[in-house]
Amino acid sequence: MNLLSQLNSPFMYLLCGVIILFVAGICILFAVRAYRAGKAIGIDEVRMKRVIMASTTFSVLPSIGILLGVIALSGSLGTPWPWLRLSVIGALHYETQMADAAAQAVGIGGLSGTNMTPEAFATIALVMSFCITWGMVLMMVNGKAYSTRLTAPPDADTKKKGKKKKNSMAGFGDIAMTAMFIGLVSAYIAGYIGTIVSGEGRLTFMGSALPLAVAAVAAAAMGFFIWLRKKTGAEWLDSFSVAASMLIAMTAAVFLRSILG
Repeated sequence: MNLLSQLNSPFMYLLCGVIILFVAGICILFAVRAYRAGKAIGIDEVRMKRVIMASTTFSVLPSIGILLGVIALSGSLGTPWPWLRLSVIGALHYETQMADAAAQAVGIGGLSGTNMTPEAFATIALVMSFCITWGMVLMMVNGKAYSTRLTAPPDADTKKKGKKKKNSMAGFGDIAMTAMFIGLVSAYIAGYIGTIVSGEGRLTFMGSALPLAVAAVAAAAMGFFIWLRKKTGAEWLDSFSVAASMLIAMTAAVFLRSILG
């Protein structure tokens, strides 16, 4: 039995499935308690059911992006592990980035089912799990104070050293998150451009040009959805734009690959 078969074994499905079912059970428990709490404070049941249906509907298409991440990682890490990581606390951009970085670090040249070894998988799984735990740790330490500042009115004034100062924590969080993603995207794009500039031969050029072309298609698709959202005022587009952009980019990758060879 090869490594990929072991990663897709019934034991792995059972191990990861139990954890996912436990988390799903907690979600159902809180949903039921929230519904009962809504009834207790007098919220109309028809309105709550409409909210539930709307939330369910708007969760379907965005979850396609997560499914695509599971499919993309399953070829090298098996299905149960990516399923667990992206179902519980993982994020698509984080899991793929950490998995690829760890694969590069252990010397297998990126995520590939043919090059994967037990040691490499153990390292990748450890990196994917360990690095994301700090969000939970920090929330246990200062989560209450941070959430209080985030939920404060935008124009709320706080006194500090005898002077009034506007609470800008929420705005800073948005800016910091945007800056982080711009930095990540810039680092990846610069890496591919550097490979093209310093590399030799057609294969080196094609291997870096294709990701750049796909990134350009994804950016154009996302820009279109943002423009359409502002033009039409359709707020529901916010829930679908990321997943739709990913699907368009993946389709473009297959198309360009077939052309470029």
